[in-house]
Amino acid sequence: MNSIIKNKMFNKQIKSLSKHLFRKYGLRSANPTIQLMRCLSSVHIKPSYAQTSEAYAKPSYIHNPGKDALIYHAIGQELERAVSIYGSNEAIVSCHENKRHTFRTLLDNVDRVAAGFLKMGLKRGDHVGIWGPNSMQWYLTMLGAARAGLISVGLNPAFQAPEIDYCLKKVNVKAVVIPETYKTQNFYEILKSICPELPHSEAGKIKSQNLPHLQAVIIEGKTKLKGAFSFDEILDLPSTSEQQQISTLQKLIMPCSPCNVQFTSGTTGQPKAATLTHYNFVNNGIHIGNRNKLENARICVQVPLFHAFGVVISIMAALSKGATLVMPAAGFNPEESLRAVIKEKCTVIHGTPTMYVDLIKKQSELKLPLNTLKMAVTGGAICSPQLFLNIKNELGVEQVRTVFGMTECSAVIFQSREGDTMEQVLNTVGYIQDHVEAKVIDKEGHTVPFGEPGELCVRGYVTMLGYHGEEGKTKEVLGPCKWLRTGDQFVLQEDGYGRIVGRLKEMIIRGGENIFPKEVEDFLNTHPQIIENHVIGVPDERMGEELCVFVRLEDGVENLTRKELKEYCKGKLSHYKVPRYVVPVKEFPKTTSGKIQKFKLLELFKQLNA
Repeated sequence: MNSIIKNKMFNKQIKSLSKHLFRKYGLRSANPTIQLMRCLSSVHIKPSYAQTSEAYAKPSYIHNPGKDALIYHAIGQELERAVSIYGSNEAIVSCHENKRHTFRTLLDNVDRVAAGFLKMGLKRGDHVGIWGPNSMQWYLTMLGAARAGLISVGLNPAFQAPEIDYCLKKVNVKAVVIPETYKTQNFYEILKSICPELPHSEAGKIKSQNLPHLQAVIIEGKTKLKGAFSFDEILDLPSTSEQQQISTLQKLIMPCSPCNVQFTSGTTGQPKAATLTHYNFVNNGIHIGNRNKLENARICVQVPLFHAFGVVISIMAALSKGATLVMPAAGFNPEESLRAVIKEKCTVIHGTPTMYVDLIKKQSELKLPLNTLKMAVTGGAICSPQLFLNIKNELGVEQVRTVFGMTECSAVIFQSREGDTMEQVLNTVGYIQDHVEAKVIDKEGHTVPFGEPGELCVRGYVTMLGYHGEEGKTKEVLGPCKWLRTGDQFVLQEDGYGRIVGRLKEMIIRGGENIFPKEVEDFLNTHPQIIENHVIGVPDERMGEELCVFVRLEDGVENLTRKELKEYCKGKLSHYKVPRYVVPVKEFPKTTSGKIQKFKLLELFKQLNA
């Protein structure tokens, strides 16, 4: 009986399919089975994607759905969660200021800052600039602004009057927190030069013709200067009940609202103001913390807090796992970093490639016992394979991890994983971050096959809201489908790992040959006399562009000739990739975040050849 029923059902399905093919193709027969066979033999049926995957190269697209769900929290709520779980853990240690906080004492101070900002007249959505080196006040201000529903604006402490004037105007900063001085920089005097009304104003009531939006200047610590609050005054402004109201305020702060403005590094010109959200910060921090297993970690933070590396990869990732941030110094100091690792028993260290070059050099001199250090994390710029090996061997760490991303993606879009092979560590930027999509496209916007170079595009919770006040520039990088064009020449592998070829804007065209500096730099870093090198394209009448390499040499090595370099490259590097010009330098022009300013290297080349 069952076989009869099955046959009837099968015959019914054949009849149904036959009718469909008849309607579509006009083929028929009295017998439905014969009709079906005729149709199938007469009609070209396209094979499935699975059948064609070998015949057609797979498009360079990947999505990592992640194992842990995204969290719809604002930064203030994430801080409360951390306090509830890790309350007695140390949250931050400032070695140079001899200050430290547990997560529990941190929350109390952060809420005093938040309530103080609101008491002085700031309103939710206002921008608060933080202009200075790493300090406890920087950390408290950033979290306090987030708890108050304000938008923090990280400002490079190296900025001079024209640069800070541009930034304050760009996003209409209403209050700015500064130290009085740092090294040779007098922040108060610089502000006076662009806001001459400052010393003649009542604190919190500045009325500036040049900076009409600026209302208040706050000086770190107890210092009292004309027209400015001291930071301690801000802490003392609110009452106990006003401070307690900050906790209630958290449910009104939308996770998708702005929390921070990051000015792009300015390696090629005037910086843009990327606006990032609480949702960006909280979730990127969580997934960085997960990937690097930061539970109970003590992290030596060499990077500046104003940069995405400092504020997300360090602050937010540590917050997500109850880890301790250790700040060795106000600015990068390799010896202070090494001594902080020992004194505070750091297990993880964060830095840019150029910082690790200097750190390794200092460690080779001091030979300190870095017994507790287990992991080194590098980011902010591309790290060469040779430097990875040097970090592991000279600092004695068990693992070297890389994080790769960009300001506009709230820090990290690819990252190393536990158990990565040596090849993956040395030759890729890691595995795609959780809950992120990536694809690689050609000049026409078509997706290239896996393994072929093109421009990396990413999509997901990580992408910025846009560039503040620049709708046109936002549309250039963030299309209608919310794919963000990174500007990176990239190779995406089918296994989810990626490789940087170089920045599209840095590509050198020599006699029709496309050359990416990174390939040449990575090879030259293996030269025994070269500590660090950077390659740029320089004008050439015959070839259009030629390669010039700037090199930092080992101590005692005065010069490296082009002939010597050419001999070293023979049989290992294509002749057209061997730099024509070799320029030894003692140091490189860098942004405070550690990125090389290649446009300044070009200016130097022109000066030397004028």
